Amino acid sequence: MIKMKKLLILLVVTLVFASCNESKETGYVINGNAEGIHNGVRVRLAQIDEKGKQVIKDSAVVMDGKFNIKGAVEEPGVYFLSADGTPGNMVFMLENSDINIDFNSKMPMDSKVTGSESNKSYEDFQNGMLEFRKEGEAIMKRFQELGQEPAPETRDSIKKAMDNMRQRQSAYPLSFVENNNDSYFSLNLIQLESSRPTFDVVKYKEIFESFPANLKESKRGQIVKQRLDELYKEYEKIAHLDLGKIAPNFESKTPEGETVSLNDLKGKVTIIDFWAAWCGPCRRENPNVVKVYEQYHDKGLEIIGISLDGAPNQKDPKKAWLDAIEKDGLEWNHLSSLMYFNDPVAKQYNIKSIPATYILDEEGKIVAKNLRGAALELKIKELLGNP
Repeated sequence: MIKMKKLLILLVVTLVFASCNESKETGYVINGNAEGIHNGVRVRLAQIDEKGKQVIKDSAVVMDGKFNIKGAVEEPGVYFLSADGTPGNMVFMLENSDINIDFNSKMPMDSKVTGSESNKSYEDFQNGMLEFRKEGEAIMKRFQELGQEPAPETRDSIKKAMDNMRQRQSAYPLSFVENNNDSYFSLNLIQLESSRPTFDVVKYKEIFESFPANLKESKRGQIVKQRLDELYKEYEKIAHLDLGKIAPNFESKTPEGETVSLNDLKGKVTIIDFWAAWCGPCRRENPNVVKVYEQYHDKGLEIIGISLDGAPNQKDPKKAWLDAIEKDGLEWNHLSSLMYFNDPVAKQYNIKSIPATYILDEEGKIVAKNLRGAALELKIKELLGNP
């Protein structure tokens, strides 16, 4: 009888330890240090749902500068932690493990996280983005130190440096995902980037296929796959506009009512410039386009301006179009149906926002898209040489 009791006790103890070990392996514990936050302040754990809305998942009350949140997640994911009365929130990768968070009440984004392996990938990405921010700040500091009217060549040099930095920053997420294809954070990053108009679905889809099976088959992986498949179907409809393809011909009317087509300019390096009189960024970019045209027109550069005037709030879109051409000194070919974004050429070229540009080489091939500022000038210089 005594032996039987000992056996039962041993069995119960074994089950208790087994259940404790199981909960530790399948759940998370957030141990938070919240120095400077008063007792009774609530800390909230949130996640972005599929509709892009932040949803509170759990919360805890700060006592003696500490808080504790327990739970379980199906797989690692991006979560947000905030405290009532503090500015903004911190972002981190939550996974089933013991996680320590030193919550910075003044700068939540500077909070420290340890104990989450998947969060290291997120931190690496953030550190890379921080380097771009520092580089941009250094460039702006150089510009400010030059005074109100720096020499044109110096100003242009700084502008080119800033444009170059922005291009590298824009390409960084794709490069990061490619080099970290075994990371749950990379799945989240693909999902985040997929909402951007510059998202390269072909390259991201190719990289996604290189992910290990456990990531691709995860819940997040399946969501990302569905998103990529949807975007790829849309891409296939406009694949004829991809780099290296011959730009499709079009024709439209000049302000005088004459019909002009893209084929009329065959054999020339050509910029197709989608813009409008009402578009502030377009008008601010126009001086740079004028400069490029004046430098390279004699070497064979042509520009076709496709105006998306005809906005509902324009009383006289044609007058606004003509006035902008004259005021901005745009001495190249101009076409428009004055139908806003319903312009047939804009729809043919999948224009969703402006300014937008297509750069064609002498064979009519698309060699670049949506270049502005110094990047546009550098591309034309590459195609036509020094002015």
